[in-house]
Amino acid sequence: MKWKTKAAAAVTGAVLVAGAGGVFAGMSIKDTEEDPSRSASNANNQVENIEQSEESSEAAEAGMEKIEQVYQMINEQYVEDVDEKQLLEGALEGMVKELDDPHSAYMDQETANEFSQSLESSFEGIGAEVSMVDDIVTIVSPFRDSPAEEAGLQPNDQILKVDGESTEGDSLNETVLKIRGEKGSNVTLTVQRGSSDPFEVEVERDEIPVETVRSETIEENGQTIGHLELTSFSESTAEEFEEHLTKLEEEGMNGLIVDVRGNPGGFLNSVEDIGDLIIPGGEPVVQIEDPNGETVRSISKLDERKDYPIVGLIDEGSVSASEILAAALKEAGGYDLVGETTYGKGTVQQSMQLGDGSELKLSMFKWLTSDGNWINEEGVEPTIEVRQPEYFYSAVLAPEEELKQESVGEQVKIAQQMLEGLGHDPGRTDGYFDEQTAEAVASFQAAEEDLDETGIIDEETVSRLNQDLLELIRDPENDKQLEKALEVVSEQTS
Repeated sequence: MKWKTKAAAAVTGAVLVAGAGGVFAGMSIKDTEEDPSRSASNANNQVENIEQSEESSEAAEAGMEKIEQVYQMINEQYVEDVDEKQLLEGALEGMVKELDDPHSAYMDQETANEFSQSLESSFEGIGAEVSMVDDIVTIVSPFRDSPAEEAGLQPNDQILKVDGESTEGDSLNETVLKIRGEKGSNVTLTVQRGSSDPFEVEVERDEIPVETVRSETIEENGQTIGHLELTSFSESTAEEFEEHLTKLEEEGMNGLIVDVRGNPGGFLNSVEDIGDLIIPGGEPVVQIEDPNGETVRSISKLDERKDYPIVGLIDEGSVSASEILAAALKEAGGYDLVGETTYGKGTVQQSMQLGDGSELKLSMFKWLTSDGNWINEEGVEPTIEVRQPEYFYSAVLAPEEELKQESVGEQVKIAQQMLEGLGHDPGRTDGYFDEQTAEAVASFQAAEEDLDETGIIDEETVSRLNQDLLELIRDPENDKQLEKALEVVSEQTS
């Protein structure tokens, strides 16, 4: 059986393969003939299924009567006045929350409207994909060049507070609404990173463009390598991808790097259409499994295998649709993946309107890799593992007071890691501020304009350290993963 999003629709609604803030697409299933060998089995089970359906219907009816009874008791007999609308909203949210699925959600009218705005060509916020992990709102991936990235937020950062207000007990959508806001306004997030102490990050909201494809050519060992970066999968991404790919091919590239690092996912049909452009024809790009275990496949229609090598670039911020493409490159194409194991989201959501502006986003399918593997909570592993330099993973420096000799703690450790990455050797990175650390701070201050050479980390020095480290991370010359991908592609072209 084959499944294509371009076929006649058999399932309506919106299907998401990204996290809470991801974009979505209508999903369609191609009509297929029933396997004759299964007809007898289906007939034998028909009576049993009818009986089970009747039992389930009776249980559901009794449950609904119970819900209505509780609602009436609270509404009529509770000691204080009750907002009937909030009572109903709470019941709906509670049912979905009981699923314990961070990707399913009930969205009231306001939340659904905010969600819809994130699917447009731009929206106002900080630019980060978030999910609910162990009941804590967690950053899946900051968008490239977004305020979230510029502020130093990283995948797996846990958001404990928004503007000093705890997120404990809030739904994912409630927290998202707190984080979003008008362009130019600021929001302060209290963040937990790994085992470090919580720290505050102030982010200035901006208009976040939904730019999905970038490309360039890089010369490596006498070879012209195309670097094609996908930042998300929107409705137009496949078309943009084809345009960039054609341009790179016309420029005579000898090899291609497909970069989905930090890509939070998106339209399912976009990744399928991209598969038609680079995955060998006849191979599955993705498989979709329904709740009954029935699996349908999307098969690449590429006429001929590309005559140049392809390498994928992945990291822990590559999510869902990104993972589909990465897995297809690895399993169906036999191409190398360079980087780190991806996020591990293997479910597909359908978004359904409820008639009053509210929506239900519900996990309804599993997606499987080309070889039929389910990578949920496991991710797609690279064929060539490459970590970035340690300073890429540094927390934001945000001490509550000046740091100087004899200071001890996590903030000192972060500062020492930053100084080391910036070429000013502190002699240690264990969180104890000694004389050599002070000398490293003074060395950094001497190299900067308008900083007093005190050896003390004051507010201005904190700002410069954070800014300089971000520039260091964004410099392509320090990108060890891209460097390795270029090396692999150039070797394969010779």
